[in-house]
Amino acid sequence: MKRGRKPTIDAADITRAAIAVADAEGLAAVSMARVAQEMGNATMALYRHVKSKDELLALMADAAFDEPPALPDGGWRDKFEVWAKALLAGIRRRPWFLQIPLGGPPSGPRSLAWFDSALGALDDTPLEPAEKVGVVMSLMTFVHGEAWLSVALTQGFETDPAQFSRQYAQRLRETVDPRRMPALAKIVASGVFDVDNLIDADDMAAEFDFGLHLFLEGVAAHIGSRA
Repeated sequence: MKRGRKPTIDAADITRAAIAVADAEGLAAVSMARVAQEMGNATMALYRHVKSKDELLALMADAAFDEPPALPDGGWRDKFEVWAKALLAGIRRRPWFLQIPLGGPPSGPRSLAWFDSALGALDDTPLEPAEKVGVVMSLMTFVHGEAWLSVALTQGFETDPAQFSRQYAQRLRETVDPRRMPALAKIVASGVFDVDNLIDADDMAAEFDFGLHLFLEGVAAHIGSRA
């Protein structure tokens, strides 16, 4: 019995297979050979559609998220809150995204759709086009930074929970010299770090909301000055 020909593959198929590998085993496991194995193809067959691992990583970065969320009716602020929380949720779902080197500004179709969505939230504001781009890029930077911090801290907690217990407060008291670090010494003395677990999902969500609130307050002030 003759074997049938293997189905034709394309870059989208390869990207989906690479994402499946990253989801299951982490970004370090992704290679052209490993993805070919996942697909049941020869490695060289992949190179006909994706020229290099760098190109594959760029495709993965663009396809890592779903389409941007439907934004609510109302002002730019409510829209930004929905957009930012959806982006954060997408990164947390696929934390390997944070390990992909940034090769340039958004250029893939999915990334551009998210960019367009955030820019559209500013349609009814008096900001100039360049200002709108600056605001959205700053919001992206904030969300990516918060996501990186929460993912890194969560992974650190899973490795060594004791580092995030009251032992941390004790180490600070032993290390922080009030004469050299007076502001930090006051915070330590206030008992902020005297908790059994510094990593708590509710606390991390509240901290993100607070940081987002501060960012949006700054944008609101700038929009007010432009008006």
